[in-house]
Amino acid sequence: MKPVIIAGPCVIESMDMLHEVAKELVRLREKYAVDLYFKASYDKANRTSLHSYRGPGMEKGLEMLQEIKMTYHLPILTDIHESWQAQPVAEVADVLQIPAFLCRQTDLLVAAAQTGRIVNIKKAQFLSGADMQYPVEKVSEARVQAGLKDENDSVWLTERGNMYGYNNLSVDFRNLSDMKQFTSVVIMDCTHSVQRPGAAGGKTGGNREFVPSMALAAKAFGASGYFFEVHPDPDHALSDGPNMLYLKDLENVVLSLL
Repeated sequence: MKPVIIAGPCVIESMDMLHEVAKELVRLREKYAVDLYFKASYDKANRTSLHSYRGPGMEKGLEMLQEIKMTYHLPILTDIHESWQAQPVAEVADVLQIPAFLCRQTDLLVAAAQTGRIVNIKKAQFLSGADMQYPVEKVSEARVQAGLKDENDSVWLTERGNMYGYNNLSVDFRNLSDMKQFTSVVIMDCTHSVQRPGAAGGKTGGNREFVPSMALAAKAFGASGYFFEVHPDPDHALSDGPNMLYLKDLENVVLSLL
């Protein structure tokens, strides 16, 4: 079974850049027949600094993601941060992503569940894999209460490391196995797990050179899929540049996983 691949820029910067990334993802999808999802955020609500770029906003951002979806027939994954955003975002996105710091927010999880879309919950940096039982239960029970079918692959879980302060993250790959108790789809976030939060003078640093190794280690621990933030020129990206892969390098990483 081929893995789920989630890829795209951290944040929407321009329509031209979205098209450039989407064209490469379509090429890889056709070449390797992988299950590929296009990821980009319309709003980064948890940037380190008040002055950091956040994105074009929900209304404009969803219009841009809809254009990518219709042009390239790529399923869309994007974040929501507040419960009222779930329904309008679900009109475009195929997967609603719950940011790590918000993975325990009951109203947000319930609102996402009630849309009927796949919900990808990123494991908080302060939780263990075993702790993710309860966010999954919130989504599953909310689906049942809403009269929706609850399937084992309707909730995804994503590992992105643990933070102990000191501007760094550690990854315990046993979390992947632990989370497989609760869903059949467990994703490794290979780029956010190499972040150095707040370590670059008011913004996040990172070590993208470790991304391929993170992916291979996750494969050894049975990951169902992989999350890669990619950019044509990450050194000049407006968010998460130090931990993003160069778009041109994505193919070799995907190939190593197949």
